[in-house]
Amino acid sequence: MAVCASSEPVERYRATPSAAFRPGEYCGDLSPMKIAVTAASGRLGHATLRWLSGGIGASDVVAVARQPERVLIPGIEARAGDYHSLDSMRVALRGIDTAIMISAPVAGGSERITLHRNAIEAARQAGVRRVLFTSIIGNGGEMATLFAATQRVNRQTEADLQASGLQWVIGRNALYLELDLLQMRKARETGVYRNPAGTGRCPYLTIDEIAFAYARLAADKSQTGQIYNITGEALTQAELLREAGVVFGLDVRYETQSDDASIARFRELMPERGEAVAHMLTGCFQSIRAGAFDVPSHFQAAAGRPARSVRELMQDVAVAEAALSPGTTP
Repeated sequence: MAVCASSEPVERYRATPSAAFRPGEYCGDLSPMKIAVTAASGRLGHATLRWLSGGIGASDVVAVARQPERVLIPGIEARAGDYHSLDSMRVALRGIDTAIMISAPVAGGSERITLHRNAIEAARQAGVRRVLFTSIIGNGGEMATLFAATQRVNRQTEADLQASGLQWVIGRNALYLELDLLQMRKARETGVYRNPAGTGRCPYLTIDEIAFAYARLAADKSQTGQIYNITGEALTQAELLREAGVVFGLDVRYETQSDDASIARFRELMPERGEAVAHMLTGCFQSIRAGAFDVPSHFQAAAGRPARSVRELMQDVAVAEAALSPGTTP
């Protein structure tokens, strides 16, 4: 899911472009500028950096991360910057025209609001003109679920950015296909995939597909003052499993799980993440069940092309895995 951090190696999710990012084919203001990606050492950051590097050139792209040595993109300048330190972020963002502000990892408490405010204020003080924020989809129905605490942080950050005096763009991301696909494939062991989503519909995109949209938005100066749902095809869990069966040969059925059982499962799977994350992840599935994530897609307006279908995206994942592990099957 889009809101769930992972300890899996970044290299496993290296961007595998699904369509060329050629500035000359895009109708917008693509005049030269310096673009930074903050919190750049994770998977969305790396994928966005790769699209930008291929599209506008590595020399015009800057990665900002707490541990800049973890940025693995050749030719891109990596600067140290930590959302906990306004000063470090201000220094890291000097000379930047547009910043893609990737949201801080989910944790307990309201610290993420402060971290995001630090990043916004640092951008303002550093003279950044435009900030893009990576938020999460939702039509408001999620506020009656266990996902509400996380979503309140996202919506507060959106409001803070809009009130900052900076030019802004807000992207509300679909859920990450790779993360749910991983759990579906693990369900081969039992033949049953369970969660509380029921028959609710939800859009999924790969990290690379979401990154493509942010790279295109960032590269076009005319994109400002808009909120985009960075989403594509919306499926039920059973439909998602059927697509996985076609692409990966899964023979797994879907069963609805109780909320309490879901919380217990996440506690067992990720004890190091704590109670708040177990509740948040269960809240994601509650939100799907409630129809809160079944929102209109603005992907084409953001990215200049339609989103790829879930089957195509699964095929992208299979191709990427085969390239990383020749001779293996998904």
